[in-house]
Parts: sequence; C-alpha cells; structure tokens
Amino acid sequence: MVQKAKILLVDDRPENLLALEAILSALDQTLVRASSGEEALKALLTDDFAVILLDVQMPGMDGFETAAHIKRRERTRDIPIIFLTAINHGPHHTFRGYAAGAVDYISKPFDPWVLRAKVSVFVELYMKNCQLREQAALLRLQLEGGGRSAVGGAKESPGLLAELSARLAAVEEQAEALSKQLDDESADAAAVATAAHLERKLTGLRRALDALEPGTGGSPASLPSQN
Repeated sequence: MVQKAKILLVDDRPENLLALEAILSALDQTLVRASSGEEALKALLTDDFAVILLDVQMPGMDGFETAAHIKRRERTRDIPIIFLTAINHGPHHTFRGYAAGAVDYISKPFDPWVLRAKVSVFVELYMKNCQLREQAALLRLQLEGGGRSAVGGAKESPGLLAELSARLAAVEEQAEALSKQLDDESADAAAVATAAHLERKLTGLRRALDALEPGTGGSPASLPSQN
C-alpha cells in the first residue's frame, strides 16, 4: 500500500488553514497544520513532507525567518516551499521570498485550481522519489547479500531481479510521463529541476540493476545517491 504524502500548512489564522484544507482535500493526502513558524519547525523534526505552504505574515517568527531555518537544516533543506501572502509589496518583497528558498510565491486571494495543481506536482515528485528509494534499498540488499559474487548470486534469485526490474520500469514510465507533463505545462523551474534529478537517479539505479543480470559479465554499478 502506497503511503500518502504529508503537506505542511503554516498559517497563524485558523480560517486560512481551514480554507487551505478545503482546497487541497481533493488531493487525498495527509494535511498537517502549524499555526506558527515554531510549530512548523517542530513538525519538521519528526515527519517528512512533500511540500510546505508557508504564510509570510505571521507574528513572532515570520515566513521568511521560518524558511531560513528550514533551509539550514540538512533534513529539510530540499523540501519545496510555496509562500502565501495577503499583501503584495512589489518585486523586492517577491525577490526576498525566492531568496529565502521558496519555489513559488502566491498572493492571496489565490486561484484554488492553480494552487492545487502546483501542490500536486510536488506531491507526485515526492512519491516518485519515495518509490525510487524503496527500489534502491531492495537492490542494495541484493548487492550486500551477493558480496563480490553478486552477479553469480543474481543467477540464484532471478525472481527478485525480475521483480526489481518490473518495479523500476513502472517508476521510470511514470517519471517520463511526469517530465513530459511538466514540459507541456511550462511548469516551475524548481519542479522541472527536481524531475530531472529524479530521472538521473533512475538511470543510475537501472545501470546497477542491469549489472546484476546473468550473462553481463560486469560488476555491479554503484548505486545512485538518494539525497
């Protein structure tokens, strides 16, 4: 069973959180509330999130400061952040949002369809990365179990290799379709870059898996980094 992705909603106003939940409920993912920057950072200590929707204007620690803390942590620095703001202070204010590490900057009131579409792209990328990590873990177990004679060991477990190959093929197909969709929709540069990074990791994993196939005569390739 595929686990649902978690989406972090950060806003000090309960009515805004309720509105975000109403808009994003159609994605059928896990929505997590945080009413302050401090509460958001606490949630990020224990859970993994596909994307963060972060209000800029909050008392105490505002959105910019919260984003700075998120980007400084190794565990959370790669989580996409979409800034939400009720006031448009001009290009300088928008630039500050991007400089803080945001992948997008949306002014309220925003179009629910546009927001949902943007969030869904990052959720899908997150899910593909989770699937890739799972396949890499299975392959790593195969490599460790075979040791230096991993190719010979692969001959003894063709069923496992076939299952790994089939699962990886499914992820490759979905990743390719997502990349084409991003190109067609002229998506955010951050989403396109993330998709390209995912494809590079898939290529590395496919090479490592192919090296285990009987008759290749080669040694297992190095597994791609999952960062």
